[in-house]
Amino acid sequence: MNIPNNLKYTKDHEWVLIEGDTATVGITDFAQKELGDIVYVEVETLDQTLNKDEVFGTVEAVKTVSDLFLPLTGEIIEFNDALETNPEDVNSDPYGKGWMVKIKISNDSEIDELLSADAYKELIGA
Repeated sequence: MNIPNNLKYTKDHEWVLIEGDTATVGITDFAQKELGDIVYVEVETLDQTLNKDEVFGTVEAVKTVSDLFLPLTGEIIEFNDALETNPEDVNSDPYGKGWMVKIKISNDSEIDELLSADAYKELIGA
C-alpha cells in the first residue's frame, strides 16, 4: 500500500500536500481500494470557504457514495476538472492525477492536527 511520507493524512482517509498557504487534497490509496471502482467525483463547493471537517464533496463508487471531509479550514480555490471525465484517476493515481481540490489555508495551526504517514499507517493497520 502506498502511503507517501511527504504528505499529511486525516482519520477520514484524505491526504494533504502542504505548499505554502495552499493544500492539495485527495483520498488515500487505502480509501480508493476500500471504495472500489470510482465512477464519479462531485465537488460543488468551489470558491467557498469551509471549516475543517465540513463536507466538501462526494465520491461515488460502483457500490457506495462517500462524503469527502475538508482536512483544513480554508477556501476551495481549485477542483481537478479532469475527474469529471476520468474519475478512475482516483483509483489509478490517487496521489497524482487523482487529486481532488486545492485549498487556500485559513488556519495554519490546524496543520499540526493532521496525521503523519506513520500515524496514518498505524490507524489503518498497515
